[in-house]
Amino acid sequence: MANAHGPRRLGPLTWLVGEWEGDTGTDVSYHNREDETSPTGYFEKAWFRPIPLQENGRQRIEGLTYGMKAWRHGEEAMDPFHDEVGYLLWEASTRQVIRNVVFGRGIALMAGGDADAYDSSFTVKATPGDPNYGILQNKYLSGRAELRGFEGTFTFNEDGTFTYTQTLVLKLGALGGVEMDHTDTNTLHRVKRYHPGSEFN
Repeated sequence: MANAHGPRRLGPLTWLVGEWEGDTGTDVSYHNREDETSPTGYFEKAWFRPIPLQENGRQRIEGLTYGMKAWRHGEEAMDPFHDEVGYLLWEASTRQVIRNVVFGRGIALMAGGDADAYDSSFTVKATPGDPNYGILQNKYLSGRAELRGFEGTFTFNEDGTFTYTQTLVLKLGALGGVEMDHTDTNTLHRVKRYHPGSEFN
């Protein structure tokens, strides 16, 4: 990644532009039906598309709109068990990278962290109640599986793939209010490139 050239308007998000697939995902979470915490393998599809420059007064933000869907191994022909849409944003002047995302389970969060244009990885974090990088969730989850923290990292690998890892800290009602880490990780390879100036339907 260090040898990449160009103006890097998208900063560290540059390498994500395109469509991706990954078949080595691992989800470690609590399963209500089995009353146990165990890993689940999954297949995933993702896309990342540039958006127009966003200006708020003197603020200038570049970014991507994106979507990610995941299917448990053995359920690829069925509905995905995970679905998210959102934005990945980068503000060069403040070195802030932002993940603004909505999950199909009724969760919305804005996570942020520091990043430079040519970084080969970045990490974002969110905490409930934070006025900038916070978390919202529906009433059921607040009572049964309250999201207490989020941290996610994207790493761009030398072979052209990217790896993400993320941890959601959950306070589980089924476990008497005990907090546990729900982790996900996958490595995806690009299956389609986009020209940054293209328009998409």
